[in-house]
Amino acid sequence: MNILIDIGHPAHVHLFKHFARAMKKKGHKVLFTCREKEFETYLLKKFGFQFKSFGKKYTSLIGKLWGLIEFDVKEFLAGLSFKPDILLSHGSVYAAHAAFFLRKPHITLEDTGNREQIKLYAPFSSVIMAPASLEAYLGEKQIRYNGYHELAYLHPNYFVPSDEIYEYLHIEEKEKYVIIRFVSWKASHDLGQTGIHEKTKEILIQDLVQKGYKIFISSENELSEKYFHYKINIPPELMHSALYYASLFIGEGATMANESAILGTPAVYVNSRKACIGDLENFEILFHLKNDVELLKLIDKIHKIPDVKTEWRRRRQKMLADKIDVTAFLVWFIENYPQSREMVEDTEEFWGRFR
Repeated sequence: MNILIDIGHPAHVHLFKHFARAMKKKGHKVLFTCREKEFETYLLKKFGFQFKSFGKKYTSLIGKLWGLIEFDVKEFLAGLSFKPDILLSHGSVYAAHAAFFLRKPHITLEDTGNREQIKLYAPFSSVIMAPASLEAYLGEKQIRYNGYHELAYLHPNYFVPSDEIYEYLHIEEKEKYVIIRFVSWKASHDLGQTGIHEKTKEILIQDLVQKGYKIFISSENELSEKYFHYKINIPPELMHSALYYASLFIGEGATMANESAILGTPAVYVNSRKACIGDLENFEILFHLKNDVELLKLIDKIHKIPDVKTEWRRRRQKMLADKIDVTAFLVWFIENYPQSREMVEDTEEFWGRFR
């Protein structure tokens, strides 16, 4: 098969990288398309994938409306040239529209439940794959699977942390550190939402320093002068190793919060929007705060847990025993499509095949 995968975020490169490698080994051809937001093209080059970039993303409302037309056309033209048998994405409107005009199936993964985006791609998609923990019902095309998107690349079957991260962070292995993530609040699903207020950021950093933590900040926006010396400066492909060895993660972005929790690092997600974190909260490896009022109190509670990383690794193992290898499931589903759509069963025996 020819498989076209559209990427809308650096995390999507990780989401599909092991799938793409597995399919290429089986003799299929894979082409990635993307817009440039942060590290998409860097990661695609680093992992050796064939790709086409459509240029920078637009951030203004007018720009996004224009981009809907421009990137739709570019995605369609890329499809005409590549002749895909199937298109795959994480909620890509452009891939869905291109698939419709190319008369090919579009299979999308969805874990945010962002209705504005879903309305634009769902009518043009064949299958919407979502974690069972996503509470939203996305229609008859929805297939629920027993896992998380992040397990497509952070499952122990694939992810091995690199301790060379300590050299890039310029710290000793015994030093405790915290990673903080700030988002830009420019995404469509961020409209009207709130996270960590500016005053709380100052108090938070002071509190963490007093507790003896090194601090590293990842931000979608350029950091102000007072925070700039905390900016994390590592190769993007090592970010998951940084999250794995961190003592604590605090952030406004659901993706990095989920990743941290799945890697066995205490994660505090601060955002008025819930996102897909229900199951992770049940395993007590991630905490969701709708505002920053209780943030310092929660951090103090986590800080006082004896040997917290060992405890979180134990909780992580309990979670892994319950979930599937998402990449293995995706490879099976695509290779057997469209029959696989009717073969999915919500039974322990079925999901056990992908653990």
